[in-house]
Amino acid sequence: MPKLKTKSSAKKRFNFTATGKVIAQPAFKRHNLRKRPQKMKRQARGTMILSVSDTKNILKYMPYK
Repeated sequence: MPKLKTKSSAKKRFNFTATGKVIAQPAFKRHNLRKRPQKMKRQARGTMILSVSDTKNILKYMPYK
């Protein structure tokens, strides 16, 4: 069987914890921030753990993680 390729966009955007959970940056923090509530901008700092259903999709993009 040939090797599967990892999606380049996924390997740049996602990391994994030691237990296999997926770490990502929150969305909607690039531009038009003047329209967004301060609470939303504050809660979107740092990183977040993706949900189980999103994690399944990411694992399809990164077959060797």
